[in-house]
Amino acid sequence: MLKKACTPSSVLLVCLGNICRSPTAEEVFRQQAAIAGLSIKIDSAGTGDWHIGHAPDERAQRHAKSHGYNINKLKARQVSADDFHKFDLILAMDTQNLADLKAIKDNLADTDTSLAQLALFSEEDPTYGGDDVPDPYQGDSNDFEEVIERIESSAKSWIESWKAN
Repeated sequence: MLKKACTPSSVLLVCLGNICRSPTAEEVFRQQAAIAGLSIKIDSAGTGDWHIGHAPDERAQRHAKSHGYNINKLKARQVSADDFHKFDLILAMDTQNLADLKAIKDNLADTDTSLAQLALFSEEDPTYGGDDVPDPYQGDSNDFEEVIERIESSAKSWIESWKAN
């Protein structure tokens, strides 16, 4: 469980390929933070390198747009060691992403103790707390809709937890 703290100045959202879940979460988080009056640097990345430089999946773009989120200009990138220095908080979309991020952080921790905190994206969410945001890549329209619903709920929960502190 993440230590309760003040609002972070920067948040990185991470999934596997950075073309479905994390770019959607980046834009949802950005809009919800702005509405809440929070000034937070927000970015996204993937643990894998298959889609570097590509726009989000067309299905993700379409579903995001239908909910008022424009993600078409985002470009996939891979998490780097530098991200653990540039961001205060890194949120993983699922437990495998979190494990991969912990492995990277553990390799860096030998040289630096002021690295980003890690947490599961749903950790603060009373509805989905501790659940993975399922990867919709192999799924259908309903899977992409479920992802947006979960992302909106969890992003709102993080922002509410920071505003309460």
